[in-house]
Amino acid sequence: MSPRIPALLGVLGREDVRATARSIADVQEPDGAVPWTTGGHTDVWNHVEAAMALLVGGEPTAAHRAYDWCLATQRDDGSWPMRTVAGVVEDPSAETNMTAYLAVGVWHHWLVRHDEAFVRRCWPAVRRGLDFVVSLQLPFGGVAWARDPAGSVHADALVAGSSSIFHALTAGVALAGLVGEAHPEWELAAGRLRHALRRHRDLFLDKSTFSMDWYYPVLGGAVRGDAGRDLLAGRWDDFVVPGLGILCVDTNPWVTGAETCELVLALEALGDRGPAVGLLRDMQHLRAPDGGYWTGYVYPDDANWPVEHTTYTAAAVILAVDALSGTTGGAGVFRGDSLATGFPELGLGCGCEAALVR
Repeated sequence: MSPRIPALLGVLGREDVRATARSIADVQEPDGAVPWTTGGHTDVWNHVEAAMALLVGGEPTAAHRAYDWCLATQRDDGSWPMRTVAGVVEDPSAETNMTAYLAVGVWHHWLVRHDEAFVRRCWPAVRRGLDFVVSLQLPFGGVAWARDPAGSVHADALVAGSSSIFHALTAGVALAGLVGEAHPEWELAAGRLRHALRRHRDLFLDKSTFSMDWYYPVLGGAVRGDAGRDLLAGRWDDFVVPGLGILCVDTNPWVTGAETCELVLALEALGDRGPAVGLLRDMQHLRAPDGGYWTGYVYPDDANWPVEHTTYTAAAVILAVDALSGTTGGAGVFRGDSLATGFPELGLGCGCEAALVR
């Protein structure tokens, strides 16, 4: 049974959301891959985000083809190539946050459909992916962002990527409980990672000019409550452009739709519904007549740039509408109300004297 299509009064109706999902499905390739744009490259993170949006946006067949692609293209070590174009691997590097994200997609599917057979079919891929990711956790708790084709690890961690990995680990622990397996090593990794994201963001690579570096600790669930509100308030004026959305980079006058919608999801997760709805409404200037979305807008030039509609932007819109409307069972996947959070902070290698057990 298909779920009801999400809608948000005063922003987007159900047929609007359905059209946006159709714009994603129209880009899907014969093997199930969902590239960024028609003829562009596919990475597994944005691909899974598209699958989540397809499922709740009225395109379940396309969603399941997308998940089939994940199962068919995972490598023996649990990772996926960083960049694939028309079925050809262009960059075989393995990025950890991309590899982890299937866990979020499969947990989201469970929340929407309660299809245990689907979960069990995807579970081995989720397990291999998270095992790969945990193997690259650094002593201070962050996760190395990538491993190159020669096997060398890029031994630096990114705030945004590690925050997304934290979300994926919480989803993985939930899935493990569902299928009757125990993975305490994931719980320990999640506790160490949450500690790093809360107390040691200075040990991550400095990407502070990017808005993702700002809001992702909240979006991924590592920082919530008053600490999350303080974090977002601290740089709100640096990134939010009233009436348009948020900047991708604080040095450029370029608002982007996907980042705006992710901030919407972060605000919704904090319970700050008013500004979340306002931002989602503000970014609708990026909407195209067919329901797709421009990537961004350079406002001094009054120009959409790049000249492309991106599936990941469309997907972020759909997931934001669902979160704010509470339409499907997956609406709270970023809020984390179905996920464990009380992971032990043991085995810390950061030298911190904070309490080791929460």
